[in-house]
Amino acid sequence: MSSSSAENPTLMTRREKAARIQSILDSLYPKELAIPLDHVDPFTLLVAVVLSAQTTDKKVNQVTPQLFELARTPEAMAALPVATIRSTIRQIGLAPQKAKALQGLSRLLVEQHAARVPHSFEALCALPGVGRKTANVVLSQAFGEPAFAVDTHIHRLAARWGLSRGKTADATERDLCRLFPRSHWNRLHLQMIYFGREHCPALYHDLARCPICSWAASKRRIAEEQRKNQRSRGARSS
Repeated sequence: MSSSSAENPTLMTRREKAARIQSILDSLYPKELAIPLDHVDPFTLLVAVVLSAQTTDKKVNQVTPQLFELARTPEAMAALPVATIRSTIRQIGLAPQKAKALQGLSRLLVEQHAARVPHSFEALCALPGVGRKTANVVLSQAFGEPAFAVDTHIHRLAARWGLSRGKTADATERDLCRLFPRSHWNRLHLQMIYFGREHCPALYHDLARCPICSWAASKRRIAEEQRKNQRSRGARSS
């Protein structure tokens, strides 16, 4: 990083900014982080990640123990009636669709993959209910393959920090993969999730006091979020 950009973050290139962000995240989270979804093997991880869409990890961890008592293997999950799966996971969002997806993906695992979760990104994405984010999480966390899974936390942070202007998670993923070393993708994925939850929430966040937003976000972005927070608080108090 040049001395001028270090003194004035607005002059930083995206790659310089990414390197400084990575250094801060490493200092905040020096130890390996665990994915916040309870699981014991690739299949239970796959199920948990499918269930986590538009639902908190905490809620998923509340329903999966009962679900895994009924079915902890693809064979057992494929044999469960959709109605039973739906009833077991009814507390989480999109339960009807997710119940069908879990039975469907389990059946395909049995029929096409010898009841094993495949290592292939393409094969994972071909399973019902599995998109890019889910496939990347499974590849990185179950098999140690370099992958940068972008969830709502990471999508928000990348925009705030000026690392991506992507309108979709897929576009943000491409930008982040270009900026950060491939060998660090899995570690950064979890570091950014934890940072987003602990330091950089979506609502009522003071960017000017944030250890990263305070210098990485543009003055325009900081002002925009301040105005948004003020409008939201005004609406709540009226």
